[in-house]
This record gives sequence, C-alpha cells and structure tokens, in this order.
Amino acid sequence: MKRSALLRVTAAVTALVLGAAACSSKAGNGSGDGGVSTDVGVSGNTITLGVLTDLTGVFAALGKDITNANSLYWKSHKVCDKYAVKLDVQDTGYVPQQGVQLYSSIKSDVLAMQQTIGSPINAALAKDYENDKIVNFPSAWGESLTDIPGTGVPGATYDVEISNGYDYLFKKGLLKPGATVGHIYFEGEYGETGLAGTKFVAQKKGLKVVEAQIKATDQDMSAQVSQFKARGVDAIVLTVAPGQTASVAAAAQALGLDVPILGSNPVFAPALLQGPSGAWLKAHLYVAAPVSTFDKHPDVYDAYTKTYPDAKNPSAGVILGYGISEIMRQVLDAACQKGDLTRQGVLDAFNALKSVDTDGLIVPIDGFTLHRSPSTQSYIFRPADVKGGAEVVQDAFEGEFAKELAGQ
Repeated sequence: MKRSALLRVTAAVTALVLGAAACSSKAGNGSGDGGVSTDVGVSGNTITLGVLTDLTGVFAALGKDITNANSLYWKSHKVCDKYAVKLDVQDTGYVPQQGVQLYSSIKSDVLAMQQTIGSPINAALAKDYENDKIVNFPSAWGESLTDIPGTGVPGATYDVEISNGYDYLFKKGLLKPGATVGHIYFEGEYGETGLAGTKFVAQKKGLKVVEAQIKATDQDMSAQVSQFKARGVDAIVLTVAPGQTASVAAAAQALGLDVPILGSNPVFAPALLQGPSGAWLKAHLYVAAPVSTFDKHPDVYDAYTKTYPDAKNPSAGVILGYGISEIMRQVLDAACQKGDLTRQGVLDAFNALKSVDTDGLIVPIDGFTLHRSPSTQSYIFRPADVKGGAEVVQDAFEGEFAKELAGQ
C-alpha cells in the first residue's frame, strides 16, 4: 500500500506525525475485537512488537537511536487509528546466540519484529522467523536476509549500496578505472556482502582490491592501513563499525595516506567528529546509505531531541527508526483493512506491498521480493558541522552498477 505521508511536529505529542487514513474493520474468520482476527501479540487494543537491538555492543549508539525513534514514532501513531503499539525491547549486544535466546523468550508475545539489528543476528534467526511466519524489519542490509520470507530489508543490500558509492566516486573524479582500493570488512554477512559489491565493481572497472578481513571486536586498524599505504591504494573502503572508522582515520592521517574513504551506512556516528580525526573525516569520508539525514528532515531532529534531551549527537539511525516504523504501520494497516491481524494476515499484507514511500526518510522500495535487493538506490552523505553530524551530498539515486548487481 503506497502512502504519501505528510511530516509535521505536533505540540501535543512532540513527535513526527504522518497523516493516515482510517482503516475499516472487516469481518475475519477468527476471534478478535471488532471483527478483526488476531492470534499472537494482540491484546484488546494493544499490539506488541519485538525489538532485538544492540545497546551495549559495537553498534550501541546506533541501536539506541533506532530504538528510541521506534518508540517515539509509536507514541504518536496507531494502527487503523485504533490499536496502540507497545515495544518489547531486548539488548542482544550484537551477539548472535544472545539474539536467538532473546527471541525465543519473547516470540510468543509479539505479533511482528519492528527491528532486529545486525546481519549476523538476522541470519541466525532466519529459520525461526520463517517457521513462525513473522514479519521482521532488520536494521541490516545483508544479501542473504532477502532470502528470509517476511523479512523486509529497508533499502539496497550492502553490495548494491557500496556499488552506488563507487559510482559516486567515479563520477566526481575521486577514483579512476584501474585504481587500487583497500577494503576492510567484518567477517560474516555484513562485511562479506559489502566486499561482494567491491569485487563486482572491480571486475567492471579493472580495480585492484587489497582485502583485509577483521572481527567486530578488532579495534586497531593501523596494521591494515599500513598495508594499504605500502600497496599504494587510491581509496579505502569500509564495511565496519564507527570504532574501526575512527581508527582507520587516525592511522591514515598519521601516515599521510590522503585518499577518499567510502563506507557502508553503519560506518559513521556523529561522535566521530568530536575525536582527534574529526576534521580529517570531514575531508575524506563518503557514506552510501539507505536513509536521509537531518538536513532533509529537521522536524525529526527537533522532535527527537525534545523527547530525548540527553541525546547530544543523534545519528541517521533516528531517520531509520522512524522509517521502518512507518513501513510497519503501512503493513499493519493493510492487514487491518483485510480484517486479519494474525501472523499470517500480517505476512500476507507484507507480501502484497508493491512499493513503499516514506516521504524520503528511506530510499524508495520496490516491494519485498525474495532473493532480490528491495531497492537499487542510495543516498550519499558526508560528515559535516550540522545537526546529526552529516549532510546529504547526493539525493537517492541508482548507480551504474546497481541494477545488474541486484539481478534486476
């Protein structure tokens, strides 16, 4: 169900409000209030959604922003103008086994998963999500996640995303065919999907690739950057977390390695600009992302910081949190219109979604088709002295390599 949303901040709820049409309650074939069939995760006029986030691991800052934005969104929105939404929030610490255990503890009480952060955790839960017929919006863009029925990757997968970043660098003259690039990437689904994008572009443009796989717990990138310096790289590419980005910047600055850095969307956090390499990052970092930034959505920033005044450096994770909440609302509204808020009814509504419009919070999505990137578009943003620490330098676009890489 495509819906054009009007974004505004209301004084009553200090939150982003998107105008929504009321749903009808059509008779279902099971029990439920007002003729709407329900089974798991709906009690009276309350829907419970699950959240498996990272509040203590390598993506803790991002996880906090996404989760707070989920909460803020649902404070000012209802499903079918009737059902309030409650979130059951669990902290996985970005540990897959912890995520599996926590999901097992909440799955009997939630209708769907509003957020599951991290490709490794989503991959570990793939069979459970499929068996439980649960709709899930991952805060992750690994290619294999598109193989999970009911899982809606909110934008281009990491390989498509990074290819759009390369396209931007080529068009701006920051990288040339035949160049050498050094790619540091996490082991596992996140990093390896990003590396697949680099290899695809390398084949098309004759790039030489110097690979450096690391663990999510590795923090010192000086050895990898020294290797890149010795190999004469013309650019550094990252599919890592913000902590590793800071280390790469410090090492490159110290070594005089004056080359652009291209990152997948999770590599940046506004707090990096407060570090010793903040100015260097502003001059060198380019981030390909599925979400916009606060310079395009100042109302979101104002609503968020008013509700969470201790959030000194909110990230684009806030934009993502609002965006995936809006997508979930569209799915639940569609299920409600059909009179079926059972797990199966929500899954059917998810599968019937042909396009998704979040009014620019997230790139346009062409429905959620199994085994295919949901989008071929990305934003490009750069660190800057603005609210949220980043500004869009390229609106959502489809690069030269995106369609072929996405199999479209």
